[in-house]
Formats: sequence, structure tokens, C-alpha cells
Amino acid sequence: MRSKRRDNLVGRSARSGGFTFVELLATVVLIGTIMPVAMRTIALCTRLAGQSRREIEAVSLASTKLAELVASKDWATGGKAGNFGADWPGYEWSAEVSGWTESTVRQLDVEVLWTSQGRQRQITLSTLVLSLIHISEPTRPY
Repeated sequence: MRSKRRDNLVGRSARSGGFTFVELLATVVLIGTIMPVAMRTIALCTRLAGQSRREIEAVSLASTKLAELVASKDWATGGKAGNFGADWPGYEWSAEVSGWTESTVRQLDVEVLWTSQGRQRQITLSTLVLSLIHISEPTRPY
């Protein structure tokens, strides 16, 4: 009885000690099938993340330029354009003032342009500004 039990234990440990060739081959085929798909997915995600980053930068630059034009009242002198200097290469901006339904209000549009993956991209932010041309200063008593 002991002999049979010992042979049984030895047989089990020998069988559970590793993988068969077929199991290893199936694993290699599975990895070989999944890896190219996973790599393409990672490349796509990386490309989309870069595009998103550039778009977020453009929105931030447009917002800053819009606030700057409103605060300095440079919008009143008409259309302007430029770039953001060496800190933000590849981004250009333009500003345009147009009429609004009320004669004392103007619409200020700031457009930021950049190139991403060979295509011209743009973002436009707008705000309304009060035109000081049609408003007279209130008189102050002295």
C-alpha cells in the first residue's frame, strides 16, 4: 500500500511541475496576436493625448489674449494679429471686433491657429465689450 501511494504522489508532482509544449505554444500565439493591437492602441492614445494637450494650450492662450485685449482696451483699435513669441511657437492669434444688436456693445473674437499633424486647427473665443465711443462721461460736480 505504501508503495502505491508513493508512486501516486511522485506521478502527481512530476505532472504538475511545468507546462506542456502545446500550452506554451498557445500562450506565444495569444501574445503575438494581442501585442500588435495593444501597441496600436497605445500609439493612438498617445497621439490623441498630444492633440488634446495642444488644444488645451490654444484655449488657454486665447483666453489670456482675450482678457489682455479687454483689460488694455486694445480691442477698440480694430483687428489685430500676432504670435505668442518663443514661449509658444507655432501658435498665432488674431482679434476681430464686430457689431452687436445694441449700438453700445461690440463682439470681440480671438482666434488662435496652430498646425497639428499637417492640418490647420483653430479655436475661437468671444466676449462682449462695451463700446466707449457712444457713451458720454457723466459730469461730476466740483
